[in-house]
Amino acid sequence: MDSVPIETVASLNLEIAQIDSLTTVLSSQSPSSFRFPKNAIRTSLKASTLDAIFATIFSITTGGILLSNFLVELDASPVIFGMLSSIPMLVNLIQPLGAYISERTTSRFQYSMLVYGTSRLLWLILVIGIIGAGWGVVNSQQLVILTLLIVFFSHLSGGLGSASWMSWLAIIAPRRLRGRYFGIRNSATSLTNLLCVPLAGFAVSHWYGGTLQGYGVVLFVGILFGLISLGCQYFKIDVNPQLQNTHIVDSSNIKNELGEITDTVSIPQKQTGKGLAMLNPYNIGKNSNFWIFILYFSLWMLAFNLCAPFVNLYLLETLNIDVGWVTVYSSLQAGANLLMVVLWGKLADKVGNRPILIFVGMVVAVTPLLWFGIGKSNLDVWLWLPLLYIFIGGSGAAVDLCNNNMQIGITPVRNQSIYFAIAAAIAGVTGALGTTIGGFIAQSPHFGGLLGLFALSSICRLAALIPLIFVKEQVTGNRELLTGNRE
Repeated sequence: MDSVPIETVASLNLEIAQIDSLTTVLSSQSPSSFRFPKNAIRTSLKASTLDAIFATIFSITTGGILLSNFLVELDASPVIFGMLSSIPMLVNLIQPLGAYISERTTSRFQYSMLVYGTSRLLWLILVIGIIGAGWGVVNSQQLVILTLLIVFFSHLSGGLGSASWMSWLAIIAPRRLRGRYFGIRNSATSLTNLLCVPLAGFAVSHWYGGTLQGYGVVLFVGILFGLISLGCQYFKIDVNPQLQNTHIVDSSNIKNELGEITDTVSIPQKQTGKGLAMLNPYNIGKNSNFWIFILYFSLWMLAFNLCAPFVNLYLLETLNIDVGWVTVYSSLQAGANLLMVVLWGKLADKVGNRPILIFVGMVVAVTPLLWFGIGKSNLDVWLWLPLLYIFIGGSGAAVDLCNNNMQIGITPVRNQSIYFAIAAAIAGVTGALGTTIGGFIAQSPHFGGLLGLFALSSICRLAALIPLIFVKEQVTGNRELLTGNRE
């Protein structure tokens, strides 16, 4: 806990103080009357933030620029980079199965420990593989294949828990303060990126035994932090998914903007089965608002991932910039994200997520065109690249935060993990399709290489925003039946 910035904890305490009387109806005890204590909610939100901080360190070492540089050192092709980026999205197809399994359990915490513990421990195999490469037992091609296999099975295991984890956090985070809380939580992870990415990058590039060995050391440290993040989940309120699916909440009486808490009504529903058996497929099909959002989100993932995975390849291979400096640029991006994400969160609570997504989405859509002006001159390396990364960090913070908030807002609480799983599965397929197409375009001279790919991505991003215009965002404060269609 000493590693958490004082400013972040202070801001978090300020926001949590505004919801100190929030209650909920989910419990492993009496479903009809139990309410979570305010201290339990406060502790859960703090634990969730610490979980995010330590998990971010794990993610830094198992993806992003460090893993990209590792593959560049192994002479991996653009197709490999496309596969590397498509695997985490493609395995989202497993999320509906994971949601089904999680809804049949009685503990979100135990299920999370099982799937994410397995996912993170798998990376120890790559550490062993790097040691074997240093001894001459494993060659570079075998190490590339091993890396892809670990990425696949690690994300496959993690995909089984994504929908359950998101549903768990959606229950804990109060609706009225959700934008601000996630803004603070995301700012904590951005600050972690800001500090840890350059440190890890320079540790890898200046390791006395070489960059491959340096990455192995950094990866091992990241795995340890990943396990610590799972330990933080112990302090979060546990939720029984089967009880979550048998209640509705009158949320109009939870709390107004500055008023008092009134009664929270819990109405037990007739239980007709477990897991997916409790979910009426007709209700999902009838929820046109949900499917319009899915259309936007899936098209956006395809367009965004046409070029996003290949930016690091462009910097490391085409511009031949040292990985240490690329991590500095990434930390600038994280810093901009840190500064902007809380402001975007507060603004989203006031004006809504959809207007921000439409406006900022158009800005993010034209961002790939800015790479056309980047070269190898000192002016580009020392001025334009840092400014570009700061711009990407500030605008990307709004898109990530508001997409997450909108997805939570338009889905019902009952069997919520099923909705999250469907969204992730469809968007995962389109995102993986985008990286796969991008990998072939990137190495084809007929399409202009990487710069031609960037231009195509920009056009597709603008087109993806069209369905978003027709999405109806949930208005906070209205009386809702959280078990049905919200239209």
